[in-house]
Amino acid sequence: MTSKLEMIYKKLRAYFGAQHWWPAQTSFEVMVGAILTQNTNWTNVEKAISNLKKNRLLGPDKLYHISQKKLSKYIVPAGYYNIKAKRLKGFLGFFFKYYQGRSDKMAAQDKSELRRQLLSVNGIGPETADSILLYALDKPIFVVDSYTKRILSRHRLILDSATYEEVQSLFMRNLPCSAKLFNEYHALLVRLGKEFCLKRSPRCQFCPLESSGARSPYV
Repeated sequence: MTSKLEMIYKKLRAYFGAQHWWPAQTSFEVMVGAILTQNTNWTNVEKAISNLKKNRLLGPDKLYHISQKKLSKYIVPAGYYNIKAKRLKGFLGFFFKYYQGRSDKMAAQDKSELRRQLLSVNGIGPETADSILLYALDKPIFVVDSYTKRILSRHRLILDSATYEEVQSLFMRNLPCSAKLFNEYHALLVRLGKEFCLKRSPRCQFCPLESSGARSPYV
């Protein structure tokens, strides 16, 4: 399994190049983005974050003190804005209660304990918690999403019924425990899922994982 996962990574890295994900200026921006990106695409999240930046609100203190109702108006582009405003406020309450709104204090916490804490916050599930751990705080943990499961299932590396924890364990047991590697690998899988391994009408004939390595004329 190790050799198969390493081969997938090498092929995707050679084809797509470095992804430099997550696109953000601060760790806190990544945290906000991880919550806003639930059930929507990144283009919509960018618009919501842009609104916060334009109004000089993208900072822990300012978002902590703004009302939930007012916050929801700025994040409308992200969809489900009332729900996401509530989740953001819930996360901010946790962030200030335990870490005084400081990313560096949060990063100093043990990974397992911090993950447990994050999962106790209403509206934060495994994918969101792990995105915060990996992309905002540089903790070595593999993020699993629908793209990851789809790609591995189609390549018969997992069962369709595989759980989040089972898929995550597959990567973490068979690859070096490296935040940099997990970051890049996950970003490459997302890129593959968006451009080739589509939910419907996958473009298998052009897939970078095919042995021919033929580059798609549509890229």
